[in-house]
Amino acid sequence: MKMFLGFITPLVTYALITLLHLIIPVKKVKGYVKNEISGEVMNYRINGKFVLWTSILLWFLLGYFDAVPYTWFYETRWFGLAGAVVIGLTYAFYIVCKHPFTGKPFLADLWFGRTKDAQIKDGLIDAKLWLYLIGAVTLQLNVLSFAAYHIINIANINYGFLLGCAMLTWFCNEYLIFEKVHLWTYDFIAERVGFKLGFGCLAFYPYFYSVSLWFTAHLPNPGYPLWVTIFFGALFLCGWVLTRGANMQKYFFKTAPEKKFLGIKPEALSDGNHSLLVNGFWGASRHINYLGEIIQAAAVALSSGYFGVWMVWLYPAYYIGLMFTRQADDDKVCKAKYGALWDAYTKKVKYKIIPFLY
Repeated sequence: MKMFLGFITPLVTYALITLLHLIIPVKKVKGYVKNEISGEVMNYRINGKFVLWTSILLWFLLGYFDAVPYTWFYETRWFGLAGAVVIGLTYAFYIVCKHPFTGKPFLADLWFGRTKDAQIKDGLIDAKLWLYLIGAVTLQLNVLSFAAYHIINIANINYGFLLGCAMLTWFCNEYLIFEKVHLWTYDFIAERVGFKLGFGCLAFYPYFYSVSLWFTAHLPNPGYPLWVTIFFGALFLCGWVLTRGANMQKYFFKTAPEKKFLGIKPEALSDGNHSLLVNGFWGASRHINYLGEIIQAAAVALSSGYFGVWMVWLYPAYYIGLMFTRQADDDKVCKAKYGALWDAYTKKVKYKIIPFLY
């Protein structure tokens, strides 16, 4: 019975998140991306942070009244992962087969998707917003359950492990607090909705991102001094500043080009039609936000203190592979879009991701 209930836990969770997204008041905004068919700017319904906080409250109340144990997501994590995989595969095939062929092989269409603009009723549900919302909220519930398991069952509490939980909690919350800003990022501008994005958000994101917690929740404090834990926390904060700072600077530049960000007056190269930032975060490297993501992932892996448990390194290894591949893809897209302006930009900003190194 527990196996079956664990298996359907993602289905129930995703349905509840969707319901909350539909009934909680929203802020309606226009993004950056234009509809591929109509050419009109896409509309979005933003309420992610309230959906997240309501979900956390429901998780707390269910545990408080002994309806569902606080540790449920941890105790059924393998069954839940299996259920999420089935949902992710089903959704990926559905969303790809629903849209017309692109002329590419089916496997390419399945992986990358066929459309960027998967919406229901003018943004009532936008596929990308919905997918990232599902991923972030479910990841948060997993993290809270893992933390609860550790606190309840481990006598010698590992505060580094709890710091890792806090880091991922911060990751989920700040993403949805700045949900509107992400409408101006690569994911919304360039990504299509297929296996990569659909399966990624429904199965991979909410379960894999917490992989370092999966394999250390049952372990006691490894005995490292407090300053080591503090250092890992500071490292995570540095990564967050790079990622969030870069995304916010780009957002302000796109929406209010003359406005300063953190006292930085924007400088840009322009060809009369397009403009590219060349100072601040975007003067350090072309994808400084990717470096921040990698640093944050490394800090989460390090925080548990179990450096010899190889599974904790899967998360930062994934980010390294993802971000360096995405950087190459993004540069191709930018070269095609901006032409000579991109050439001038790459001469001005020489480093791709890591300043002074790469």
